[in-house]
This record gives sequence, C-alpha cells and structure tokens, in this order.
Amino acid sequence: MTQVEESTGTPPARQRSPLSGWLGVVALALGTFTVVTSEMLPVGLLTPMGESLRVSEGVAGLTLTITGLVAAVSSPVLVSMLGRTDRRMALCGLVAVLVVGNLGAAWAPNFGIMVVARILVGIGMGGVWAIAAGLAVRLVPAKSVGPATSLVFSGIAVASVLGVPAGTYLGAAAGWRSAFLAAAGLGLVVLLAAAVLLPRLPAERTIPLGGVMGLFGNAQVRTGLIVVGLVVTGHFAAYTYIRPVLEDASGVGAGMIGTLLLVYGVAGVAGNFLAGAGAARSPRRTLLVISAVMAATVIALPWLGGSVALAAVLMAVWGLSYGGVSVSTQTWFLLASPDAREAASSLFVGVFNGAIALGALIGGLAADGVGITAVMWVGGALAVGALVTTTVGRSPVPAVGA
Repeated sequence: MTQVEESTGTPPARQRSPLSGWLGVVALALGTFTVVTSEMLPVGLLTPMGESLRVSEGVAGLTLTITGLVAAVSSPVLVSMLGRTDRRMALCGLVAVLVVGNLGAAWAPNFGIMVVARILVGIGMGGVWAIAAGLAVRLVPAKSVGPATSLVFSGIAVASVLGVPAGTYLGAAAGWRSAFLAAAGLGLVVLLAAAVLLPRLPAERTIPLGGVMGLFGNAQVRTGLIVVGLVVTGHFAAYTYIRPVLEDASGVGAGMIGTLLLVYGVAGVAGNFLAGAGAARSPRRTLLVISAVMAATVIALPWLGGSVALAAVLMAVWGLSYGGVSVSTQTWFLLASPDAREAASSLFVGVFNGAIALGALIGGLAADGVGITAVMWVGGALAVGALVTTTVGRSPVPAVGA
C-alpha cells in the first residue's frame, strides 16, 4: 500500500473489479474524444463562423491556434496547481470548464467572446488530457495497462474520424453554433460518466511546477519530448496541407478528398491499437517503426500517389503509422517517469499541442516559399529526425522484456 493509500484508506485501484475498472477506462476514452473534438471543431466550421462573427477565415482559424497554445502552456501548470486534489474531482472540474467553453463558443456574439470561450476550451483540454493519460494504469490490472492506455488514446483517433466530420455535418445542417452546443452536451455526458464510473483517485504525488520542469533533466523523458516534437511537427507540417497536395499530385477531386481522409482516419484508429500492443513490449522499437514508415510514406506520396488508388494506399499506411504516435509516446513517458506520471504527461501534452501549431506554421512557410509539395519533404525530414533521435537517445525499460 502506498503512502497515499495509507493516509486515505483508499484501496489500490487494481483491487476493484475488472469490469468497474474498464468502465472507468471507457469514461476516460470518451473524455479524450470530447476534448479533441472540441479543440478541432473550428476546422470544418471556419467559413460560417467567420461570416457570423464578421472576421476573415484566417482570423477565424486563430480559434484553433489559441486553443492549442493555451493547452500547451496550461497543462504543466494545472498539474502542479492541482496538488493533492482527488483526480476524479479534478477531472470533473476540468470537464466542466470545457463545457462552459463550448457553451460560450455557441453563444459568442463577437470574436472577442469566442476567443475567451476557446481559451476555456484550451484549459479544459490540456488538463483533462494530462490527467486522463496517466489514469489507465491505476484502473486495471498490470497485464491490461497496454490495452487500457490504447483505449484511452483511441478517443483521440476516433475524434478525427467521427468527431470533427460529425461536427461539420451538424454545422451544415443546423448552423455552426449547434456543433458547439453538441460538444457541450457531450461534455456533460463525460462529466456524469466520470463522476459515476471512476473511483476516488487520490493524487499519487504532489509536484510543484519547478519539479515538473525538472523532468527535463531525465534523459529518457527528454528524448521522448524531442521525438514527440519532431514527429508531430512533421506530421502537421504535411497533413495540414494534404488537400492541395492530393489535388496536385494525384488529381483527386474535391468529392474524393473526404473519402481519402476517412481511409486515413480509420487506419489511424487501427494503428492506435496495434501500436499500443507493441509499445507495451518495447516503445523504442514501436516508435522506430512508426517514424520510418511515416517518413517513407510522406516522402513517397508526391512521387507515387499519381492515382487515386495509390494515394488511398499511401494515406492508409500514413494513418496506420501516425495513429500509433500518441499511445506509443505516452507509454514511453509512463515508463520513463513512473513516480511522476502526471507531470510527465503534462509535458507530453504541452509539447504535443505546441508541435501541432508549429507544424502548421512551418508547413505554411514551406508551401508559400517553395511550393505545395515541399510540405511533404519537410514532414518526411522531421520524421527522419524522430527516427534518428529514437535510435540514439535514451529509452525507458519496456514493461515486458523487449
């Protein structure tokens, strides 16, 4: 029994029934699905949002950038501020902030109010993601930690496949504000599920912000953060501009773009679970495969994607590889810092969201300065950088002998 369990009288989560533990994991997966869907909703709603709020589409796009940057900055700060707060209570509180943010976005009469609402979404997203990422290990038996972590992170992959397209469709059918209302309603469901399905989860260890930043001194954590920064920046440098790349390289029409993105998304969900199983045995080997396959696919797409069929195959392989990034890197951090899982997760969330914004920026500069296919070379080069870093950097000891 840990010191926290002795002081609170709370039994270890793994002594609970397997069913109750897995129901808690499902609640966490629904939470990650909800926060990522909430973050990405503006992607499919920029035009009507801009018209309604009387701003350009470019300015409306800042609603996505603001949320990601706020999540990146707030995540490590929130984890240190929460101190000894029970993690079930903290999760519920952060989901409530997310709900208020989505309600504010649905109501926003002007762009200023929308910015405030999206800041709240960013705070809720950063906190929920950081906390949820490390809770699966406390809810299920040790042998099930890998699949449980994969399930939690499947919410991220499924949000790309279902959440964002569903929000876009709802916005077209009932107005863009209805999509944010639906996200708020989904957040209320998550709040109720977390309150009912999760057990009391006392803080394992309180870490001040200086202690969180001190994890940069851990070589394994530092290597993992560099890998995350490289592979996620590379992915979004290329993926943000995938539509014009496909139109230019493969002659894909507008009607087929959605189908190819769906192929990518479904493959990403599969990649999440495949990588979760592999990362439990060896996160280094899994990330080596992911980085190598992603680099080869991204670089090959402008050359080999000359037909819709070949483009579909390459998009599927790309989705399969990138779909495993979140769960593999999260497993890396859980193993690299077992005594400070939340702190490591908060850094992971911060770097991940910062890399999303940086990737879109670098890709835009490459597209404008060199040409649209240049985004693929940049993405591939950064993936190669992740491959090299994973090879030479310090990696954690696998949960099961590699």
